[in-house]
Amino acid sequence: MIEFHNVSKRYPGSCDALSQVSFKLAGGEMAFLTGHSGAGKSTLLKLIAVLIRPTNGQVLINNENIGHISRRRIPYVRRNVGIIFQDHKLLFDRTVFDNVALPLVISGLPHREIGRRVRASLDKVGLLNKEKSLPITLSGGQQQRVGIARAVVNKPPILLADEPTGNLDPELSREIMELFEQFQQVGVSVLIASHDLDLISQMGHKVLTLDEGRMTAGGMHNAPQDKLR
Repeated sequence: MIEFHNVSKRYPGSCDALSQVSFKLAGGEMAFLTGHSGAGKSTLLKLIAVLIRPTNGQVLINNENIGHISRRRIPYVRRNVGIIFQDHKLLFDRTVFDNVALPLVISGLPHREIGRRVRASLDKVGLLNKEKSLPITLSGGQQQRVGIARAVVNKPPILLADEPTGNLDPELSREIMELFEQFQQVGVSVLIASHDLDLISQMGHKVLTLDEGRMTAGGMHNAPQDKLR
C-alpha cells in the first residue's frame, strides 16, 4: 500500500516540484499517473522508491513512514519496489539472464535460487528462449520486457513504471500494459506514469493527474490529521 499525505518536494534553488499531494494506492491496485512534462510525475515515483526524500508531508509504504527511515534501511525498503524505465537501463555487455539476475546477485541469493527466479521471470514476460541473448539483439518491446522481468524478479509488492511504452507502437504498448495487469491480478500494486491518454482510457483503472506539482484528479483532498502528526 502507498499513501501520500500532504507531500511537497522542493529541489534546491527551485520552486516546489510537488505541492500538498495526497493519494492512496491499495495493495493489488493499479493506477496511472498523468500530467504534462514537468508536472512532477518522476519526482513522485522517486519518492516512493526512496531515491529522494519529501520536503514536507508523509510518504507511507505499508504504513511505514519512509521519509524518516535511516540510510541503512533504505536498501531493504527498495527491495519492495520494482522500477521500470522508459529507456530500459539494461547492461548491453551482459546477457538477458545476467541483466535480470542483477538484483538477486546484489541481494546475495544462492546461485540455484537465482537461476530459478530469473527463468520464472523471463517465462512470465515471454522471453525464456532469450536468456543467453545480448540486449542489443532484441527489439524495443523485448528490451522493455527484460526491464520488467528484472523489476519483478525479487517479487516486489509494488511496481513502478516511468513512461514504459513511450518508445513503442500502439500494439506493443497494449501488450505491455496487459502484462502489468497480470501482476496486478496477483496482488501487486502497480503505478504507471504515462502520457498515452488514449491507452489509459481503454484500460479502466484509477487515474491520478498532476498539474504543476499539484494533484488535480484522483487524489485525496483532505488528508487525515492523525497521519500528519
